[in-house]
Amino acid sequence: MDDTLPRGLPLPPPLGASALPPGTYDGTLVLVTGGGTGLGKAIAAEFARLGADLLLVSRGTEHLRTARAELAGLGTRVTTAVCDVRDAERVAEVFDGSPLPGVLVNNAAANFPVPAEDMTPNAWRAVVDITLTGTFLMTREFGRRHLAAGTPGSIIDVGASYAWTGGPGYAHSAAAKAGVRNLVETLAVEWGPYGIQVNGLVPGLMPHGDMTADIRGALDRAGTHDARQPALRVGAPRELGWAATFLASPYARFITGHTLVVDGANWQRWGIVGAPVLADRDQLGLGPFTG
Repeated sequence: MDDTLPRGLPLPPPLGASALPPGTYDGTLVLVTGGGTGLGKAIAAEFARLGADLLLVSRGTEHLRTARAELAGLGTRVTTAVCDVRDAERVAEVFDGSPLPGVLVNNAAANFPVPAEDMTPNAWRAVVDITLTGTFLMTREFGRRHLAAGTPGSIIDVGASYAWTGGPGYAHSAAAKAGVRNLVETLAVEWGPYGIQVNGLVPGLMPHGDMTADIRGALDRAGTHDARQPALRVGAPRELGWAATFLASPYARFITGHTLVVDGANWQRWGIVGAPVLADRDQLGLGPFTG
């Protein structure tokens, strides 16, 4: 191997490794929305490996059934609840039917690429309501119950780097994630005096088998991804899980109102002359806009 060539960031430790002591989350119930698939399931798995009991929330019954069987194999107690996070009454019922979680991970979100000129009002409402309103409703219910009980808790909201930069092709999701980031900073101040931490967690490109077909298609059209990252590799879902378990752990008690970006510095990338600009419609394989 030519040692003069850049090799990027080293690969992470193997699946199943952890920086935190075994049993860090013994006796703690962790609620993960969107926990039946993808990054939500990966986050839940890392909490489970550290002793947490899990409450997985999703709209998909089959997703929950599969995830429950998989995660129970880690030796933890896994319960599930079908819930549309946009439904405040159903959100309250989920909390009523369970012991009070000590950790809430708001991972549920909706997203699909579409140029703003093609976006319908229903598409806008669906993404903003699930991603932002749903996060608020889950957070509000968690916070109210801990405030009433006088107990501490930790909230982690999964965000996106385009909350800072804007997201061409994802105007609905970028606007919603910007709201989520602001919610983290606002509630960290409001609820800090009561012992409730609120932090954000932003994943970089972490391919997984549960990506939607439209997002997978957009990635496939872009070709190889490793060379497009400053790290010269994409992320592994477990790397996001490790970050989540740290943020909610006793070792991060003084961290609140912070959003941790786990993306190998990709969103800070800048070129001296800039990359060629390709219109969103071309990136998505769409023809000219005709009205």
